[in-house]
Amino acid sequence: MSRRSFLRQGLSTAFVLGVSGFTPISSASFLPADPFFGLSFKDLAGDEQPLSSYLGKPVVLNFWATWCAPCVEEMPDLDVLSQQFPEIGFLGLAVDTSRNVEKFLKKVPVQYPVLIAGHAGVEHMRNLGNKKGGLPFTVVFNRNGRIVHRILGQISADDLQAKLSSL
Repeated sequence: MSRRSFLRQGLSTAFVLGVSGFTPISSASFLPADPFFGLSFKDLAGDEQPLSSYLGKPVVLNFWATWCAPCVEEMPDLDVLSQQFPEIGFLGLAVDTSRNVEKFLKKVPVQYPVLIAGHAGVEHMRNLGNKKGGLPFTVVFNRNGRIVHRILGQISADDLQAKLSSL
């Protein structure tokens, strides 16, 4: 084995001492969480909520707005999925004002938390891979805070359910 191959293999697999000897662990588990988890956003009460509190379990992050028809259509599906998968954190991030969101959620309530990104949400979406900034935009993170799925446009509940079942 050449030195280059040896180093490549060493970088792709790490070993830790387990009960029965050395156990391979994917190096992906050592990657830091996406920088997005260093941010915080205000809830409807105006309190800052750090996204770092969601680390340690998978997260479904949905960017939406009250004026976005596909966003509004998918919210009941996301709400049902959030109840089907209580071990997964669901979070709505509104690219809207808190006043509009508060009025909207009185008509269409959801069980999962909704935070306010305002117009800055567009830049956050771009940083997460949505270069055009279109809504709705859903990002699924693994328990280590790494992106595993991106969905631009309205979700298919069955498709997202299958993705979540595989986490």
